[in-house]
Amino acid sequence: MSDQSGRRDLRMPNDDQVFAVVTEMLGHSRVQLRCADGVERMGRIPGRMKYRNWINRNDVVLAEPWSFQDEKANVEWRYDDSAADQLRREGHIE
Repeated sequence: MSDQSGRRDLRMPNDDQVFAVVTEMLGHSRVQLRCADGVERMGRIPGRMKYRNWINRNDVVLAEPWSFQDEKANVEWRYDDSAADQLRREGHIE
């Protein structure tokens, strides 16, 4: 914890990353994402995350859109429920 209010320092997006919410599970390590920049993308869960971090519907994730195909993205990070609540309180996501 960084101070008495319970605020934690969270991983924030780089220039080429955006916050996203999982709207639908598509199967085969793919999810439908509603990104903070207003674009709906198909997200791919990489193998390094597949069995360590279970991703479910309505989870908040950090996505990196593909440079050559903007309608697709890689899921880079999953926020737990308390971190997602903090991001919503601070106005980073809806």
